[in-house]
Amino acid sequence: MIDQDYEQFIKNIKVKTGIDLSLYKEAQMKRRLTSLYEKRGFSSFSDFYLGMNKEKELYYEFLDRMTINVSEFYRNYKRWEVLEEKILPNMLKKTNQLKVWSAACSTGEEPYTLAMILSNLVPLSKVKVFATDIDDNVLARAKLGVYPERSLNEVPENIKKKYFEKEGSTYKVIPEIKNAVTFKKQNLLSDTFDNGFDLIVCRNVLIYFTEEAKENLYHKFSQSLKNGGIFFVGSTEQIFNADRYNFTSVDTFFYQKST
Repeated sequence: MIDQDYEQFIKNIKVKTGIDLSLYKEAQMKRRLTSLYEKRGFSSFSDFYLGMNKEKELYYEFLDRMTINVSEFYRNYKRWEVLEEKILPNMLKKTNQLKVWSAACSTGEEPYTLAMILSNLVPLSKVKVFATDIDDNVLARAKLGVYPERSLNEVPENIKKKYFEKEGSTYKVIPEIKNAVTFKKQNLLSDTFDNGFDLIVCRNVLIYFTEEAKENLYHKFSQSLKNGGIFFVGSTEQIFNADRYNFTSVDTFFYQKST
């Protein structure tokens, strides 16, 4: 039997957030959300939805519960420090308008981190970050720009104050940073890539692919970079035989396309 209460809830959430709950396993998602609304004193999905519209805290708690967030801002902070203090200043000697791509961007922490770092080095009006992911739901969540406190574990206090607005126990990315990032759906394995990038960031994603798929992607990423462009990978993703893809290691987890 169709649960009309939940069906209507799915429709309402799709309109409100762009997130399609029907793409998740129904029994699992219903169980997760029912325990949340019962804990908050509601007796149906329709009452829960009305409550979310009245109370932002409840809405943010719902977002946190329905997405399993494994990403963080400034994840592996020391690597972002190298990007900000060494890699980007060298690139900005040639141009102050960099073409930047966050590939497999998940719920948006990575591209927003990139925008924040770039805005420390050039005027925010010149910061443009292109971000892609295969999952419509994580892209919808990324565009909202609202995060639980745990996503900001590695964010320095001055950055929190400058680029986030605190609302209860959640943090909202300020509009100026949100506007600097453009999100788009993309399948890395099957879709063609844009080219002419100065910097491509693809971290903690390639570990999930086969060796054959990885090789294919390294070639595609290399072709998408300008000569001298930088490819920034995750802390478990060192590229062996980097020269096969026309890459040279310039720092730990940073590879430059050979000119």
